[in-house]
Amino acid sequence: MRRYFVACALALVGLAFLPALPWAAPVVRSGVTTLGALDPTFTALLNDFRSDLGGILNPPGPCSPPCTSGRREINWDAVPDTLSSPNAFPGDFFNGTTGVQPNGRIRGALFTTPGTGFQVSADTTPDPAGTATEFDNLQGFAPGEFDAFSLQRLFTSLGSHFTDVTFAVPGTPGTLASTHGFGVVFADVDFDGSASLEFFKRNGASLGLFDVPGVFPTPDPNSNSQGSFSFLGVSFTMGEQVTRVRIRSGSHALDQPFSGVEDAVVMDDFLYGEPQALAAVPEPGTLLLLASGLAGLVAWRRRTA
Repeated sequence: MRRYFVACALALVGLAFLPALPWAAPVVRSGVTTLGALDPTFTALLNDFRSDLGGILNPPGPCSPPCTSGRREINWDAVPDTLSSPNAFPGDFFNGTTGVQPNGRIRGALFTTPGTGFQVSADTTPDPAGTATEFDNLQGFAPGEFDAFSLQRLFTSLGSHFTDVTFAVPGTPGTLASTHGFGVVFADVDFDGSASLEFFKRNGASLGLFDVPGVFPTPDPNSNSQGSFSFLGVSFTMGEQVTRVRIRSGSHALDQPFSGVEDAVVMDDFLYGEPQALAAVPEPGTLLLLASGLAGLVAWRRRTA
């Protein structure tokens, strides 16, 4: 009997060191267009991803009772001028609190960066006062380089080409949440892998790194992808709880010097599954590991009985 309990203890300890069992492959939607935002094939790609997320677009603001399905979208277009370039954009703008911020700011998404902050472009049509448009306050080439997918504004990180997105229950910033899918429309991805999305579980483990398609397969110093759009959306189907998404946009931050074949990339629409409060139960992979360990113990017990 003592040997049995020792074996149980060793088996449970061993579970912590077993490799994760393979997940079902996530659904990946990706594509690129040089035909503009009205390209029907590109639009169909986004609509397929919207269906992957649950189809229904939940309106800005809290759900009461909390939504258990559907999706959220952010297109930056209602960001006020006071928070558009050349002004800083607060990373918690879309993580508002019920009764404190208006519903438009309640979408359960928080943005952070290892850099210095964020900026949302001003309207693409210059006004008489000369307000900066399409990040020409950051780079002189920007107005000719980038188009907005959903007019009028675009989004970029500053001081770093990485943006981290985490989630909360919309309207309750203190209630951490997860999503099952996330996608981004990127502007002007020159070559494959210049931009990417990486997904993380609540324990910090990566669920995978996925490259964004570009206009060219590799860097091409003699070509440019001005006005192009790329999309990457990934949805998980086995109950995985995505608590963080790391976005890589281009070769470095837009407010840093560019030369040669380096790629400047900015972002437009964000699409993601309705954030759900983190469950207290283990994810399916943990349950499978535990079940396999217990099954092994039963088999060992039978052999030694």
